[in-house]
Amino acid sequence: MYPLHREREQPIFSARAHVFQIDPTTKRNWIPASKHSVTVSFFYDATRNVYRIISVGGTKAIINSTITPNMTFTKTSQKFGQWADSRANTVYGLGFSSEQQLQQFSERFKEVKEAARLAREKSQDKPELSNPALSIAAPQMSQLLCRASQLSQDMLEDLQSPPVLCINGPGEEKLYRSQSADIELSSEKERIKKMLSEGSICELSWEAELFTLQDSNSKLVAALHEANANVEQWKKQLSAYQEETERLREQVAELEAQAARHAACDIGKDELNQSLEELEAVLKAKDEEIHHLQSKKCDYNEVEQEREEAVQRLQEVESRNAELERRVHALEQTLSNSLDERSRAENEVQRIIDILDVKIFDLTDLRQSLATLVQK
Repeated sequence: MYPLHREREQPIFSARAHVFQIDPTTKRNWIPASKHSVTVSFFYDATRNVYRIISVGGTKAIINSTITPNMTFTKTSQKFGQWADSRANTVYGLGFSSEQQLQQFSERFKEVKEAARLAREKSQDKPELSNPALSIAAPQMSQLLCRASQLSQDMLEDLQSPPVLCINGPGEEKLYRSQSADIELSSEKERIKKMLSEGSICELSWEAELFTLQDSNSKLVAALHEANANVEQWKKQLSAYQEETERLREQVAELEAQAARHAACDIGKDELNQSLEELEAVLKAKDEEIHHLQSKKCDYNEVEQEREEAVQRLQEVESRNAELERRVHALEQTLSNSLDERSRAENEVQRIIDILDVKIFDLTDLRQSLATLVQK
């Protein structure tokens, strides 16, 4: 897609910036469209007579915005600007590394918007193809044309006063010389006009080629920086791998030394194998314990909730237990009082029984006495 645009469109201005797009849901937050700064360029499509802002990240077009006269580029901070694209139904934001780059981009945006307005008016009134580089670089081209016109006037003045070789010659020779001078003057004018037109065309093509080379150069510089960053990262990884390799070699050497020491005795190897098996078994048990703990970790919240419920129930039971203890204490007090009263009642009953026994004994004696008296 990008090479096709480069073939049919002419680059006008390029700058590097971080690209953002507005969040379509909130319409407030910015979403980064590029991980790093990319090239943002103004392009002119001569076939459709439109201006566009295009930015490509890798093989994907990050920005593809057609500039209309109604668009406005707003600077929201010293290094950040934005504009709304109604066709794409989004808002683009650009973050520059300096305030000067933001100012240059804003000025170019205004110039391109004015050029788009003029192109629209021309296409409505009298459709004709226009050159973007000529509309953008008007001051430079006007200076070039002024210098070329001054040069052509100097050359015309020299041609209008050709040297006369024979002053006292006949009339035919003077007429022939004036006619030849007029012919040479007209041919020289045509040649100068052709040179001026070719010069302007060459100037425009050189300017377009300059923008193309600048864009390619910026991309190559970005790729070089990225490659340097990758090389540094690879160097760090290589050094880390080398350190890890040295550490493993030291461990292997240490294990070999230990194995050599244990090889002196017959049972050393068996002990080492047994130790290794024990360590493997311990390691396996630890792994199983870790897996078990990880499986239990998922139930931590439920266990915590159950613990809280159990604590709450325990508090309720404790409160009920305290209430029951108070009741038991009251019942014990009541029982103690009842036992005291019972003891007093038993004592009173025993005293009454003793009195009754005495009375019964007296009655028995009296009965026996009466019986004795009756018998007498």
